[in-house]
Amino acid sequence: NEPIKQAKAIAFLDRLNRDSSSSVLLWQVAVEYLAVMRRWAQRGKFDPRKIERGLEEVLMFHDLVVPTRDVLGISLSLSSKYMLSHWDSMLLAACIDAGVSTLYSEDLADGMVYESVRVVNPLK
Repeated sequence: NEPIKQAKAIAFLDRLNRDSSSSVLLWQVAVEYLAVMRRWAQRGKFDPRKIERGLEEVLMFHDLVVPTRDVLGISLSLSSKYMLSHWDSMLLAACIDAGVSTLYSEDLADGMVYESVRVVNPLK
């Protein structure tokens, strides 16, 4: 519903896809992507036949990283240290577990560093 943000997001993803060697897709992000696409499809905002193709396209550019069991302990530590929500701490823990140094997110504080992960708002 925000055309300016949408244009910025598309441009950012295009840049990221051109240099996909340095990026990964975390399991939690893939699952959230599917949840949003399904919700939009149920509301008539997105063609449900395009969901699988959209996911395939994302996976063509980025390796899917599945979290290890260490993510749970890391998440608990991050949650208490930084007062993060469950899902934010899980996402950051997955980044740490996967060796991700930069997390692109509109939802977390731009420029904040959580242990070894720096948050960058690509829409700012």
